Amino acid sequence: MSLDWNNPYSSSHSPVFADNIVSTSQPLATSAGLAILAAGGNAVDAAIATAICLTVVEPNNNGIGSDAFAIIWDGDRLHGLNASGRSPSGWSPSFFSQYEQMPQQGWNAVTVPGAVSAWVGMSDRFGVLPFEKLFDRAIEYAAKGYQVGPKTGYYWKFAERQFKNFPAFNKTFLPHGKAPAIGTRVVLADHAQTLRKIAVSKGRAFYEGELAELMVADSTRHGGVLCMEDLANNSADWVDTISTRLGEDELHEIPPNGQGLMALIATGIANQLGLGKLSPDSAESIHFQIEATRIAYTIIERELADIASMQVELDSLLNEAFFCQQADLIDPTQAKLRQTNIGAAPDTVYLTTADKSGMMVSMIQSNFRGFGSGIVVPNTGISLQNRGSGFSLEKGHPNQVGGKKRPYHTIIPGFVMSNNQPKMSFGVMGGHMQAQGHLQMMIRVAQHGQNPQTASDAPRWYLQENGTVCVEDGFATDVIESLKARGHTIIENNPEHLFGGAQLIYRLSDGYCAGSDHRKEGQAAGF
Repeated sequence: MSLDWNNPYSSSHSPVFADNIVSTSQPLATSAGLAILAAGGNAVDAAIATAICLTVVEPNNNGIGSDAFAIIWDGDRLHGLNASGRSPSGWSPSFFSQYEQMPQQGWNAVTVPGAVSAWVGMSDRFGVLPFEKLFDRAIEYAAKGYQVGPKTGYYWKFAERQFKNFPAFNKTFLPHGKAPAIGTRVVLADHAQTLRKIAVSKGRAFYEGELAELMVADSTRHGGVLCMEDLANNSADWVDTISTRLGEDELHEIPPNGQGLMALIATGIANQLGLGKLSPDSAESIHFQIEATRIAYTIIERELADIASMQVELDSLLNEAFFCQQADLIDPTQAKLRQTNIGAAPDTVYLTTADKSGMMVSMIQSNFRGFGSGIVVPNTGISLQNRGSGFSLEKGHPNQVGGKKRPYHTIIPGFVMSNNQPKMSFGVMGGHMQAQGHLQMMIRVAQHGQNPQTASDAPRWYLQENGTVCVEDGFATDVIESLKARGHTIIENNPEHLFGGAQLIYRLSDGYCAGSDHRKEGQAAGF
């Protein structure tokens, strides 16, 4: 299918064409990736440099203590990387019996941070430039300063209230008790020092050396149970992707513990519903997509966990008979309201890169819930994720909290294959918008030929866990009324952060086409 270059939606970005390309949520990070490509690096080198830079220039959405996932096309085949950390070995259901729900802040929300292991693992396997060189631009911005972007500055301000009781956080991110204003220069000297230590030790300082010791000491001081063995035993795991079809294309995701399974179930169900014959902006198509997503939501709430703890086989949820069975449950005229209670937050960075050799990278990195747990290890700039809050306290649930276990994760990179060849690397950051965004991008690009920028610019819908549907400006009034008539509870004009931020690179017969979301402050650029 050839792409449509017309854009019927309001847009502030143009599609970008190049042989080497980087698309991220922050322009300075994009420039870091391009510098690496210009220096002779490949798409993996560029992705790592971009990810490292994002911990500095977009710290409200990720940090040195983040988790990460990636899908890489190396020119011959796909590789998946799960660099989400496991829980401390000292965690158990009895340890958390003091809580009515999993904590969202403090050390008892922190699992072992995996992003650094992703940088090391990707560089070891696929990189061509020295690991230390990938840190140059990030260290420069941290040491000499950078100006805070509009979206970053807006969300950074929420931290003044959210993390006011965390002294080390305040010292690092709230100088003089205030978030930096948009356009002002920020210096993160502690970040620069820590990134230098990670660079020269190739991550060993973070998992076995000085930085690891500082993390464990701070955990112990504040009632946590993280130990040196937890950090030393961390591993980023190379995995095969899982996939399902939509028409002639295959959507590929990382296996659980991430919610890529939700995107695949919704897409597999949608494939049974003939959506290619319906306008992607029609009430009929949107109704079917929402109902497929409702089903996927309920399945992952019940089943999704660390893959070693899941009680069902993935094949039983990713086959044609199952998708047909679930599609038959959808009434084309009536919504079937379902509520779920999984929990998520819209705070993540997604990036994608591609080079002239044909290598493509889809990568995502996140602290979760804004800056994460509120924990900043003193004098290091390491802000730690709170992915432990993704566990359940429900006895017997496959995602029940335990030691040395990966929690349910929202962040997912996506990749599209067609006829055994790469077609698109993409992601849509933002909590549960991610799986829903993957479905919406697939419908628009794979089934209707919209180019990446048009697909990103199109108005989105977002199914909340309480069953209500938020819609962006841009949908026709009669479409919204038709959805309401089908029984959907529609909320209009919600904040744009609900609808995430997409970055996409589409492989053409000669070069690439990329799109970058106007809902973020980023850009796609190349040469």
